[in-house]
Amino acid sequence: MLLLLISSIGWTKEATPVAEDPEIEKRMLALTMDLRCLVCQNEPISDSRAEFSNDIRREIREQIKANKTDDEIIQFLVDRYGDFILYNPPMKPTTLLLWFGPIVLFLIGLGSLVFYLKRRRIQVEEISLSQAQREKAEALLKEDNKGKDV
Repeated sequence: MLLLLISSIGWTKEATPVAEDPEIEKRMLALTMDLRCLVCQNEPISDSRAEFSNDIRREIREQIKANKTDDEIIQFLVDRYGDFILYNPPMKPTTLLLWFGPIVLFLIGLGSLVFYLKRRRIQVEEISLSQAQREKAEALLKEDNKGKDV
């Protein structure tokens, strides 16, 4: 009884009902897999339970019923919310850093590592001992070995 009362008030988050036409639902799901939820940001609209995603799915269903193509629907969403809604934004001047930034950062890191290792190799060069230092080290080692034999 309490569950019926709660669900009638609308406090529970129930899954939205599937569209009457399974073809519309299938097409809507295919479209929303490549669209980012602007509330969740790391979740596709197809998987998100945010109100924003519910609204977008509803809008997409309406546009599908209005015989809009997939490209027209995506363009509508990009015009409304910007390229950020796309998981694969187009290559244009404003997204060049997004596309090539990781490669540039990797090359900078690799160059820094090579520079550091070359500099370290020069600092760690083997230091040769003079004859007197070598004899003193051998004498210390012999003393140490005598102490262990006893």
